[in-house]
Order: sequence, then C-alpha cells, then structure tokens
Amino acid sequence: MLHAEFKKSKIHYTDTGKGRVLVLLHGFLGSHEVWTEFVKKLSKKFRVITIDLPGHGQTPSIGYYHSMELLAQSVKAVLDKAGVRRYIITGHSMGGYVALTFAELYPENVSGLCMFNSTSYADSEEKKRERDKVIRLVKKEHKHYVAEVVTNLFAPENLLKIPNEVEKVTKIATKISQQSIINSLEGMKERKSRDLILKFAEFPILFIIGKKDSVINYESMYAQMALCKHPSVLMLENSGHMAFYEAPKESLKELELFAIRTYRNKY
Repeated sequence: MLHAEFKKSKIHYTDTGKGRVLVLLHGFLGSHEVWTEFVKKLSKKFRVITIDLPGHGQTPSIGYYHSMELLAQSVKAVLDKAGVRRYIITGHSMGGYVALTFAELYPENVSGLCMFNSTSYADSEEKKRERDKVIRLVKKEHKHYVAEVVTNLFAPENLLKIPNEVEKVTKIATKISQQSIINSLEGMKERKSRDLILKFAEFPILFIIGKKDSVINYESMYAQMALCKHPSVLMLENSGHMAFYEAPKESLKELELFAIRTYRNKY
C-alpha cells in the first residue's frame, strides 16, 4: 500500500487504474479490503483510490478521538498526495459521514457523492446513550462486541447465503484495536447533522439503501433524498447494511453508471 503523512501518522491507501477519480471510503470496523471486488471492476474505467481511515486497516489511530472532521482531513491529505483535485467520493456508513464532512470542508474538490448505506443525520439522543453503553461494553470485552455487531450488519437471511463475506467482515473487524473502536464511536456520537450539505450541493448524489438495514432506517432516507437538487437512488429490497456484499452486482452497476453520468454531466 501507499501512504500519506498526516499529523505525524501514515494514512495508508491504494491507487488503481487510470482516468477520472473515484474515492471509496469504508465504514466503521472496515478497511480498504471491503472494496476489493469493486476496485477490480471500477479500475477498468476509472482511477480508484481506497483509504484505510485512522484506526482501521493499516492506519493507526490518531489521538483518542476521531471526529469526522479529523477523518475528512486525513482523506484530503491522501488525495493531495495522490495529486488529484476533483473526484467522486463514495462513503459506506461511517465513511458516508466522512464524505459529507469532506464535502462541507472542501466542496470545490467534489464532483459527486455516493451515500452508501449511510445518512446525513446526527445521532439522536437515544442513539448517543446507546453508543455510551457500547463504549462501556467495548472497554470490558471488545472482541465479543465485534462478533455481535458484524452479525447485525447483514439481513438475517443473508448470513447463511454469503457466509464467506460475513467471515471476511469479521476478520477485518477483529483486527481493529479496542482504542480505535472507542475513538470512532466517540466521533460518530458527536458528529453533527449535515442534511444542509445535501440541500445546497450542486453536484449529484447517489443513495444506495438497504431496505433491511438495521443500522439506517430506509424510510428516513426519503426526506434526505428530497433535499437534493440532483438525486439518484438504488433501493435494495433484500439487503441490510452491507450492500456491497449483499447486493454486489446491483450496487456496483449503479455506482458505475452514476460515475459515468456524473463525469459526462448528464444528471
């Protein structure tokens, strides 16, 4: 992997293919590895950059709190190192929070945005209390927490249909340190709503939504889509929170078509 310097740490990333740029950001407990199959296909038409966000994959934690602003700044450090100035950013789950924050901080660099099983809303007070409870649990036994949370990311019927993918997600997640998990939970808990970014964005936005997503309620996404000037949506009937594994063909095709339309200014 390649790396960029950021706050005395190394942010690791991959850079594959040539042409217009697609940036793929993993979610909480993920790494660049979740995008392996997408990179194989998308890099035939685009230059694809995947990043291990701080505390994930090969990138170490930075301090004791990973705000979405910090993560967005780390992404910018990578893209500056790669020498690219305009790109479509795809963010899965927490990666979507980072992508929206990036669009707020650096709007001039964003050509398009894909919210992949993600939301623009902040945590509710109930959700914040739940995260505090999870943080206490992680401090006691984080490996048990990881195994449980991975199971909840998939639609129940898909756990048996794609066991290899479930195992892969589990292996990636179990490599993440206790402190890194806590850093990310704290950062997600304190993030602000960024639905105004959706409302005022001049670039197109694609929403990939799992109807059986237990993390992001699909019904809450309709109001967010209505805010956008140039929205597109892929609603997946049988997918949970991990659409790139649960509905890989459909989500990959939609993301590719979205990128083609965006770069041709046909939206």
